[in-house]
Amino acid sequence: MAHIIDGKQIAADLVADVAAGAQAIYAAHGVKPGLAVVLVGEDPASQVYVRNKVARATEAGLNSIEHKLPVDTTQATLNALVDELNNDPAVHGILVQLPLPAQLNEEEIIARIAPHKDVDGFHPVNVGELVVGNASLVPCTPQGCLIMLQKTLGDLSGKHAVVIGRSNIVGKPMAMLLLHANCTVTIVHSRTRNAEALCKEADIVVAAVGRAEMVDAAWIKPGATVIDVGINVTEIDGKRKLLGDVNFADVEPLAYAITPVPGGVGPMTIACLMNNTLIAARNQLAG
Repeated sequence: MAHIIDGKQIAADLVADVAAGAQAIYAAHGVKPGLAVVLVGEDPASQVYVRNKVARATEAGLNSIEHKLPVDTTQATLNALVDELNNDPAVHGILVQLPLPAQLNEEEIIARIAPHKDVDGFHPVNVGELVVGNASLVPCTPQGCLIMLQKTLGDLSGKHAVVIGRSNIVGKPMAMLLLHANCTVTIVHSRTRNAEALCKEADIVVAAVGRAEMVDAAWIKPGATVIDVGINVTEIDGKRKLLGDVNFADVEPLAYAITPVPGGVGPMTIACLMNNTLIAARNQLAG
């Protein structure tokens, strides 16, 4: 039976480290690292995510600043708020919760956030820094996946890692992080031929495709480590249930280690957001 990777515990340990770091900043500078979270509209999933992020920020000793805007907010209004936060020295990290309502341009907003306050790690400057290996603010979900892999496997050098999915939020940055960790990396996606066979060769599989239980035992080599990024809301017997991109019951007997859904990647994403805010505060206060 596989080792179940406890994302909740690893995340709790990271948040505790962030809290200690935040206390040190307060002792040295008399300020708390400030995280501004902007929520536009009333998307239920986004509201849950923001509520969880704010709770974790408080737990980590950060100063959490919430901005809730109506669903009909204009681009000019949102741009003005981001500019205000960019220029506020009490704000060290800015997160605009995605997705945004249809009338708002997400790419414009991501690019408008000052790179040194971009705790999501999505700004083109931070993406470029990640590619060349200089990044300090890395996208939170792939960073959390890497931490879990290193906690579970130690040195990843020489391992063959397959990333399923090529999104800018998870797939591409995940591949870069694994490459910097000296893995041999393959990305498979909707146009890949023989995707199942490629995954079957991997020591590490990171599934981030957004299709419930797509990856079953036929995709996994015995002894592989499987990170399931997927969060797919389904109804089973009239009850709401979260399913990953991996068929856990099918894959778990084969794997060396595997993340559950929920309780795996999700808590790590939020913990890494807290850590990015700490890093951003340290950089800004040192400068």
